[in-house]
Amino acid sequence: MTALPPAAQAAPRPAPADDAAHVLVVDDDRRIRDLLSRYLAQQGYRVTTAGDAREARGKLKGVEFDILILDVMMPGESGFDFATWLRTESDAPILMLTARADPADRVRGLEAGVDDYLAKPFEPKELSLRIASILRRAQPRAVPPGPVDVVRFGPFVFQCERGELRRGEEVLRLTERERVMLQLLARTPGEPVSREALGGGGPASNERTVDVQINRLRRKIEDDPANPHYLQTARGAGYRLLVDR
Repeated sequence: MTALPPAAQAAPRPAPADDAAHVLVVDDDRRIRDLLSRYLAQQGYRVTTAGDAREARGKLKGVEFDILILDVMMPGESGFDFATWLRTESDAPILMLTARADPADRVRGLEAGVDDYLAKPFEPKELSLRIASILRRAQPRAVPPGPVDVVRFGPFVFQCERGELRRGEEVLRLTERERVMLQLLARTPGEPVSREALGGGGPASNERTVDVQINRLRRKIEDDPANPHYLQTARGAGYRLLVDR
C-alpha cells in the first residue's frame, strides 16, 4: 500500500455517520490496519479491525458488517480459508488484498466467494473507489417491470425483485454477484445471457471469472453440477436458466 499523504495522515479522524457503511479490515500487518482504518474513516466509513481470522470471527459475533477487506496471507488460517467459512455464515461482500499475481490464486478466491481483488501495493484512492463500487453493486436491485417476478425450477423459488432464493422454507445464501446473475437469467428464462452481461462490466466481467462464479452457483442449485439441469451452458452464447412452466 502506498503511504498516505502527510496531510491525510495528520488530519483528525472525523466521526462517521451512524448509517455509514461498516468495514471490517482483517490483516496481520498492524501498519496496514492502522493506515486503512485512518484513511477509510476520513472517507466517512465506520471501521473495525482484526489481526487474524480468529479475531475477525469474534468481531463478527453480533455485528453485521457491510464489507470485509481481507488479506490473503495471514498466520494460521489463510484469507482463502476464512472467506470459505464466511460464505457459510454471511453474504457480506469481500475485497481481498493480495501480494500474489498468480491467476490461479484469483480463481481460488472467486471460488471461495470473494467479490474483488486488489494487489499490494495499492493506492488508497483505488481502494476507496473499489469499496464504493462493491457497495453500490450490493444494493438491492429491482428487476425492470415485466412479466417475470417469480421463477420456479425444481425445488427452488427465486423472487426476482428481492433477489431471494428459497428451497421450501429455507432461504439460500447468495453472494451479491450470484444474486445479480440469477436476476439477469430469470428476466428471460430459457434464453441465453452472455458472459459479458453476467459479469456486469466490473472486476468479475472476464469470461474465466464468470465461469467460476457460475460453477459456484451451480453447486447451490444442481444435484450434479457437472451435468446441470437448470443452469445450462449456451454454447457460444453464455448461460441460460431453465424454469418450470
